[in-house]
Amino acid sequence: MLKDIEKVYYSEETLKNIVKDLGKKISEDYKDKNLLLVSVLKGSIMFMADLMREITVPCEIDFMCVSSYNDGTKSSGVVKIIKDLDINLDGKDVLIVEDILDSGRTLGYLKSILMTRNPKSFRICTLLDKPSRRAVPDLWADYSGAEVPDEFVVGYGLDYDEKYRNLPYIGILKREVYSDKCE
Repeated sequence: MLKDIEKVYYSEETLKNIVKDLGKKISEDYKDKNLLLVSVLKGSIMFMADLMREITVPCEIDFMCVSSYNDGTKSSGVVKIIKDLDINLDGKDVLIVEDILDSGRTLGYLKSILMTRNPKSFRICTLLDKPSRRAVPDLWADYSGAEVPDEFVVGYGLDYDEKYRNLPYIGILKREVYSDKCE
């Protein structure tokens, strides 16, 4: 696995600091609110677990699993809900927790669906933002940990073909690992 990483982009220590800062901001903004963290599976699970530990205000959690990838490298543009929420959003201050905001198609779709469920408020928190690939220009994260270039990043929950999620850092995947799937 390690031989497939071209470069460590964000170290484990850097990620801890990013998550700590996000947790502090979220705690300040959601004081005296009805916070519901919604993790978008599978990629955000590590980020969500660490972020929850940094949030100092009461919160609930729930999970959604969605897919828009056919072959592991490019979005199909069609979002499919695999696992929906268990908690009613009525009156909740919903904060979507996502690993990476890339094209914005998936989060744009989720936002349109979840806004029909009457949340009191709706915001997006992403660990990584890749604005150079945004296909939904009016979608942005309210909380963003760091920007990444237009490279294939893995680790800390992010995967390629369900692998590399368990790396404790964010790394750039060598092109030869996935290039045959991009053609």
